[in-house]
Amino acid sequence: MGIIIGLIVTFGCVLGGYMAMGGKLGVLNQPWEFVIIGGAAIGCYLVANPMSVVKDTGKGLMEALKNSAPGQDDYLELLSLLHSLLREMRSKPSSEVEAHIDEPQESEIFKAHERVLNNKDLCNFICDYVRLLLVGNARPHEIEALMEEDIDTIRHERMEAVHAMTTMSDGLPALGIVAAVLGVVKAMGSIDSSPEVLGGLIGAALVGTFVGIFLSYAVVGPIAGKLGFVRESGMRSFYVVKQSLIASMNGAVPQIALEFGRKAITGHNRPSLEQVEEQMAQGAAA
Repeated sequence: MGIIIGLIVTFGCVLGGYMAMGGKLGVLNQPWEFVIIGGAAIGCYLVANPMSVVKDTGKGLMEALKNSAPGQDDYLELLSLLHSLLREMRSKPSSEVEAHIDEPQESEIFKAHERVLNNKDLCNFICDYVRLLLVGNARPHEIEALMEEDIDTIRHERMEAVHAMTTMSDGLPALGIVAAVLGVVKAMGSIDSSPEVLGGLIGAALVGTFVGIFLSYAVVGPIAGKLGFVRESGMRSFYVVKQSLIASMNGAVPQIALEFGRKAITGHNRPSLEQVEEQMAQGAAA
């Protein structure tokens, strides 16, 4: 919703200001300039990026439009899941806990926390490292280093679409100049026309420069920034898992281990201790 409102304000102010100065919207109606700039931008995007990044960009645009960054409820559900798993690890044999992490889609614990279950990367991350904890041979600092490497890898994959969109944004002004130059070439072909005709052709050519710069700094760039924010915010959940599991490996009881995880949540989304305790009580009752 924020993206839509922002774009409406941006287009409204730019076009409204242009009209208030006496400009005519019809002059900006240059469809072939849009074809040149948009087609070249999309073509370059396809050349520069593998198909996996192209597909992920479409997925990322939906995430940005929905502002899919995790909120307080998401973190509470994650902490509740971790509490249930850590409690199982302390009170039941490893074979019973392994049943949950081997088939999370069939686990009653995971099915009770659908937001985590639907986040494939986060769910796999939890299962992988709970399995390592059950083995019990690795030392905490080794697991922590492995977790950091794993998180960096996941972040790199998730940010590829952001970097690709940012690169496209950086190139749009130059593509606008390309469209403008082609428009000027067309105008020069009619150099013997009347001043009115020649002025219209040059004005149409300059629309290309405007479109390229406008799309770069007012549309594609901000959307890439929003996607980057959403994707980076989503990485915070991995640190919550990491801190909680490492604390558990170091001997902390589940309630204390969760406090380590809670502290990894950014301030404006961090639930209070009372909220976490209430969530744990509901999970225990269930």
